[in-house]
Amino acid sequence: MADPNAFYEPEEDELLSSLAVPAYQSGNDASYEDEYRRLQELEQHAYAQQVAQQEQAELEQSQMLEVVPEDVKRFLVLFHQAILENDLPTITNMYESGWNKLTQAHYSQNEWPEAEIIAPLVQSDQVFLTLYRELYFRHVYAKLQPTIDDRFQSYENICELFNYLLNSEGPVPLDLPIQWLWDMLDEFVYQFQSFAQWRANPKNKNEEELEMLAEAPQIWSCYSVLNVLYSLVQKSQINEQLKAEKEGKTAEEVAEIAGAYGSKSLYRNLGYFSLICLLRVHVLLGDPTLALQTMENVELGGGAFLTRITACHVTTYYHVGCAYMALGRWPDAMKTFVSVLIFFIRMKQYHTRSYQYGSITKTCERMYALLAICTTLSPGPSDESIMSIVKEHYGDQLTILQRGGEEALETFKELYLQACPKYLSVNPPPYEDQSALESYIANPPQDATQRHVELFLSDVKAVRGVVGARNLLKLYTSIDASKLAAFLDEEGKKDREEEVLEQLMVLKAASRTYAKAQGEGSSLLDGERIVTNNLDFTIDGSMVHVEETTSHRRFAGFFIRNAEHAQRVFNTIRAAPLPTAKESRQTHAGGPSKGGPGGQQGQQGGGGAGGGQGQGAGSGAWQPRRQVRIAAAS
Repeated sequence: MADPNAFYEPEEDELLSSLAVPAYQSGNDASYEDEYRRLQELEQHAYAQQVAQQEQAELEQSQMLEVVPEDVKRFLVLFHQAILENDLPTITNMYESGWNKLTQAHYSQNEWPEAEIIAPLVQSDQVFLTLYRELYFRHVYAKLQPTIDDRFQSYENICELFNYLLNSEGPVPLDLPIQWLWDMLDEFVYQFQSFAQWRANPKNKNEEELEMLAEAPQIWSCYSVLNVLYSLVQKSQINEQLKAEKEGKTAEEVAEIAGAYGSKSLYRNLGYFSLICLLRVHVLLGDPTLALQTMENVELGGGAFLTRITACHVTTYYHVGCAYMALGRWPDAMKTFVSVLIFFIRMKQYHTRSYQYGSITKTCERMYALLAICTTLSPGPSDESIMSIVKEHYGDQLTILQRGGEEALETFKELYLQACPKYLSVNPPPYEDQSALESYIANPPQDATQRHVELFLSDVKAVRGVVGARNLLKLYTSIDASKLAAFLDEEGKKDREEEVLEQLMVLKAASRTYAKAQGEGSSLLDGERIVTNNLDFTIDGSMVHVEETTSHRRFAGFFIRNAEHAQRVFNTIRAAPLPTAKESRQTHAGGPSKGGPGGQQGQQGGGGAGGGQGQGAGSGAWQPRRQVRIAAAS
C-alpha cells in the first residue's frame, strides 16, 4: 500500500482527506484505501497532463519564435535593454525609426508577433510586454482590421499600463520620449472613438459579438476614458504647474507644487498631453465650452510645448477651432486655423518622412474646408496665402456659398460633413437587455454627427439672406429700401420693404460676435464683443446709408522705425574721430587728391578705406576709420 505521506504534506493531507475523501465506516478499510488510491492516481495523472501541456506550449512557442526574423529578435532585445537602462536617445531612435523600418520590411500586411511569443527574449518583463502590446495593437488598428478580441484586449492592456503608472507606491522608474507618450494617449482616444462608432451600430454584429458586448458594458466606456485622462492630470498636478509658470514662479517653487510625481518628466508630459486629449474628447462628446475650459492653462503661442510635436500641434488647433465654430465664434476659429496652417506650410518639408504625415495632411485639408465655411459666414481680413489655397481647393464651393440659396445650403452641409469631427453618442445601445435592444434597432436614435450638422445648418438658415444683402450694400453709399428690395426680390413679390429691413437687422446681428481678447493671460473662453463685417450701415426712414469700416494701413510704425535708423546713423557719424592739426597740414601740402577721398592715399601706399597697404602714422590724407552707408529703409 502506498504511503499517503509520500505525496502530501501532513497538514495538507489532513485537510484534503476531510474535503475530498468521503467518510466511511471504520469496518470498511479496504474500500477506503482503494478510493484513496484512485484519487491519488487521478491527481498524479492530472499533474502529468498539465506538465505535458506546458511542455507542448513551450515547444509551440519556441517553434513560433524561430519563425520571427533575426533582425526583429535583435531589435526587441536591444529595445528591452534600452528601456531597462532608460537610455532615452536610443529609445527615441528605435521607436521613431527602427520600429517603422521593421514594420515596412516584415509586417506591412500582417501582425507583429504576439507578446507571449517574444516573452523569452525579454525575460518575460511584464512592463516591456505591456509597452510592446501597446505598439502591437496600434499597428493592428493602423494597418489591419481589428476584431472584437483585438478591441477588448487592447483596452485591457492600456488599462494595465495606466494602472501601473497611477497606482504604484511612487513614481515608476521609466522614461519614454515625448513622441511616444503623445502617440500613446492619442491612440488611446482614437481607439475609444473607433470602438464607440463600431458599437453604435448593432445591426452588423453576430451572436458572439452581441454576447460579448452584453457581458462587458464597461469596455471603452466614456466614464473609463475620462477617468484615465483626469487621473493623469491630477497625478501630475499639471494645471497647477502651468499656472505657477504663468505667474513667473521659480523652478524650485514649481517643483514643490508638482510633487514627487509631477516633477518627473514622464508624469508631467502625460498630464500635459492628457489636457489636449480631454479637449478632443469633450469636442467629440459635443461640449465645446468644457473643451476650452480644460485648455485654460495651456499656452497656444509659437513657443508652446505642444509645438514640439507636429501631430499634437495640428490636433490641438483643429479641435480648438471646431469648438469655436460650435460656439459661433467664427473670427476666433479662422485665426486658429490660419495660424496652424501657416506653421504647417513652413515646416512641411521637414515632416514628409514622418509616419504621421498622412494623418496630419488630412487634418489640414479639413481645416481648409472649415475655413471656406467661416469666411462665408463671417467675411473679414485673412491671410492671403492661406485664402489662395482655400480658393484653389474649394473655389467652386466657395462661389456657391457666397451666392447663397438652396444650393449653398447643400454645399454647407457637404463641406461640414467632410471636415467636422466625428461626434460620438454618450449612451451606447442596450446590449444587455434583448427587448430594449430590439426596440433600439427598430427605432434607432439620431446619429450624433447628424444632430450637430442640423444644429449648424439651423444657424446657416437664420442668416441665409445676409450674403446677398451684404454684397449689394458694398456697391452703394446710400440706397432706398424699396430699390434694395427690388434687387433682392427673386420671386417677383411686391412691397417687400419690411422684409428687407428685417434682413438688414439680421445682417446687423450676424456681424457681431465674441472674439478672444488680445494679450497674454486671457483664456480661450475670454472674449469681447466685436463687429466682423467690413461695412456698417444706418437706416434713416426708408434710406440705407452705407459706410466702409475696413481699416487702412498704418504708417506710424514705418516712420518710427526709419526715424530711429536715421538717429543711429547720425550718432555713428558724430562719434567718428576728427582729423588732427598735423594731418590737416600734410593734406594741404600734398595737394588735392585724385579720384576722390581714397585716391591719393592709395597712390601713396597708405591703408584705410581707399588704400591697399598699411599706412604709417600721420602719412596721407585723413580718412574715416569706417565707412557709414545709409541704406534706404525697406
